[in-house]
Amino acid sequence: LNPIISEMLCANMSIQSAERVFDILEVLSREKEGLRLTEIGRRVGLHKSTVYRFLASMEQRGYVEKIRDRGLYRLGLKFIELSGIFLNKLELQTEAQPSLQKLATLSTQAVYLAIRDEEEIVYIDKVETFQSLRKYSIIGRRAPSYCTALGKALLTGLCKYHLEAFFGDRELKACTLRTITNLNRLIQEIEEIRQRGWAEDDEEYETGVRCIAAPIYDYRNGVIAAVSTSGSAHMIPKDDAERIASCVMEAATEISKRMGYCSTDRCMNMAP
Repeated sequence: LNPIISEMLCANMSIQSAERVFDILEVLSREKEGLRLTEIGRRVGLHKSTVYRFLASMEQRGYVEKIRDRGLYRLGLKFIELSGIFLNKLELQTEAQPSLQKLATLSTQAVYLAIRDEEEIVYIDKVETFQSLRKYSIIGRRAPSYCTALGKALLTGLCKYHLEAFFGDRELKACTLRTITNLNRLIQEIEEIRQRGWAEDDEEYETGVRCIAAPIYDYRNGVIAAVSTSGSAHMIPKDDAERIASCVMEAATEISKRMGYCSTDRCMNMAP
C-alpha cells in the first residue's frame, strides 16, 4: 500500500479502537456491581472476543478490574487516582473566571464570587464589564451571610439543625428596614432558596441595592461558594429578578461542573 494510505488506515483504526474503549468504559460506569463479558459486548455492539481484548488491556493498566469468582468486570481504581489528581488541581477562582466574565456581560452589572467562613461570607473575586481598581478593594472583604444574597445561597448547604446551631445564640441585626431578623423566617427563606435555586437580597444589606445569587457545588455535591450579580434597585428591577436569576444560575451551574459537580438528574440521565 501507498505509505500515506497505510498511515491513514492505521489512524482510522486507532480512532475506532479508542471509541470502542470509551464505549466500554461508559457502559461499566453505569453499573455499580459490574457486568459480564457477554453483556458488555451486547451493549456496545461488539463480539465478546473483541471486548475481551480491550478489557484485558485496560485491566493490565488498572482502568478495569475483574471480579474473578463472579466473572464480572467493573471500573478499576486507576480512575480514582486520576480523578484525585484532576480535582486537586482545580482552582475555584481560575475555573470560575470565564463564567464570571460571561455573567457580567449578560447582566451589565458587577459580578461577585464568595465563600463562607462561619456566619460570614468572604468575597474572593469581582468582575465588572469595565476595568476598575475597585475590584481589588472588595477581595477579602466580609459581610453577614443572613442578609446577603451570596450568604443565603451559601447557607443552603446547611440543614435546619445546623442553621439553628449557627444562629441560635446570635442576634440577627437589622442592616436596613428589610433585613430578616427572625431565625425561623430566615430558615424558611433558606429552604425556599434551596428549592428554587437562587437567592435575593432585596435591599436587605444595603438600602437601594439589589443582589441575586446562586450556590456553587463541588464534586462531593456540597456548596463551596456562591456567585452573584449586584446593582442598584433601579438597574435590577424587582420584576426582572427571575430573568437575571436564570443567568446567575447558569453561571453557577457552569462553575459547578468545572469543579466536578454531577447533579442527580444528570447522573440519572446517564443510566441505560
